[in-house]
Amino acid sequence: MKITVLVENTSLNKELRPEHGLSLYIETEHNKILFDMGQTSLFADNAKKLGIHLEDVDIAILSHGHYDHGGGLRRFLEINQKAPVYLSRYAFEAHFHSPEKYIGLDMSLAESQRLIHTGDTFSPGPGLTLYSCNNCRKSFELGSFGLSVKQKNTFLPDDFRHEQYLLIEENHKRVLFSGCSHKGILNIAGWFKPDVLIGGFHFSILPTDETLAGYARYLGGFSTAYYTCHCTGTAQFEFMKSYIEPLYYLSTGQSIIL
Repeated sequence: MKITVLVENTSLNKELRPEHGLSLYIETEHNKILFDMGQTSLFADNAKKLGIHLEDVDIAILSHGHYDHGGGLRRFLEINQKAPVYLSRYAFEAHFHSPEKYIGLDMSLAESQRLIHTGDTFSPGPGLTLYSCNNCRKSFELGSFGLSVKQKNTFLPDDFRHEQYLLIEENHKRVLFSGCSHKGILNIAGWFKPDVLIGGFHFSILPTDETLAGYARYLGGFSTAYYTCHCTGTAQFEFMKSYIEPLYYLSTGQSIIL
């Protein structure tokens, strides 16, 4: 399995621009998968520079209904004429960071025939399973991070029911992909206990203190290799490295082979 970061908050390659967002290109034995599409069309520009042909993608997945992961959806639908896009049935709810800041998806795309709404579990192909974990018990509750969903003109704390996770099982290895881990990376690691976990931890707003050290020690207690990015925060990543082995950071343009 090969994973390439098409876009992320950072870049070590001056030819590839970063942005606040995430898009991963995944090649398995059987599929070419696009996991999230960043904030803009930049993911497609970077893919072209990397020699990756998005028109050949056969499965696309949207991890949740926020603009920094689904902002490039329209561009992908234009480039690729065949791949279904799997997303939660709640993805097009109205998501906000504050009453003035809409952070949801482009509502004009909601009725696209290419979109396939998923439930609590869904398998888009052999060895691939999407999980919402909406009915899983949380051992840790970190709140809504100030994010909300608008329902009937009322703003409610977001419960992130629109978030889903991709588990790929290949060559006796379980690899989990999480876009932002809004339901809590501590919970997610405990629910799945994967061999490898790839995605954001949503720790970027947390201080680098003993609380974060405790979270890191908890994650380090699993037999999981972590490749993190995006909403984890670079300062938080550097702080946690001494507590989690192995912990790696993925930047725009980087590839890993598992």
